[in-house]
Amino acid sequence: MPVEFLTDDEAAAYGRYAGPPSQADLERVFFIDEDRALIGQRRGEHMKAGFALQLVTVRWLGTFLEDPLDVPGAVLAFVAGQLGVADPSQVKRYTERTKTRFDHQWEIRRVYGLREFADVEVEFADWVAARSWPSGDGPKAIFLDGMAWLRERKVLLPGVTTLARLVAKVRDDTTHRLWGELERLLTTGQRYVLGQLLEVPPGSRISDLERWRKGPPPRERPGDHQGAGPGVGDHGAEAGGTRCRGAGAARPAG
Repeated sequence: MPVEFLTDDEAAAYGRYAGPPSQADLERVFFIDEDRALIGQRRGEHMKAGFALQLVTVRWLGTFLEDPLDVPGAVLAFVAGQLGVADPSQVKRYTERTKTRFDHQWEIRRVYGLREFADVEVEFADWVAARSWPSGDGPKAIFLDGMAWLRERKVLLPGVTTLARLVAKVRDDTTHRLWGELERLLTTGQRYVLGQLLEVPPGSRISDLERWRKGPPPRERPGDHQGAGPGVGDHGAEAGGTRCRGAGAARPAG
């Protein structure tokens, strides 16, 4: 786990397809009409399909895959259909030459103006700080929105640990800065009162602040002690009987 707010599964899913995109997303992001001229420069249907998969993948995920063919079948079918590739399975030949995928990645970066995270790291940290200051959002929410922020600006996602640690650090720094601002607003009397809340009173094992945080103990409900012992049961029966007699007594004829 890179940082505590991401689970192992969430970290493993970073920068990968979580499942097949919806039909609406396919039609919104995976259309390649404006890219046909560039894709058409490849030789062979497998090269065209492989190049197109890398292109739509980086648009959708914000990063290139280690295996460019590790895409949902729906994505391959959608792209192959637009290219008129009758047999999508022939795209397997695309990775026969390792250098091909890297050459295509560099071409896609150049043509579409994709940038490295290092180019915007300072700007991104400022965005995280500005987002953390007024919202109080947790690091996971900021992390997920930060991924969208990077994609919108055509910035390739960094490693999951790099991004998560930066978000956590900037958010913590901003939170402590906010605490400092609030602390400076306190009067001497208010500081004393708050300090007393942290003291553990004689005869107690917790401070007043901890006691308030936990809240009052649960109230007993009627019937909680039924069957606890003959004394309690007898007393309850007697009281109940008295109430019944009182409730059921006939009123004198008038």
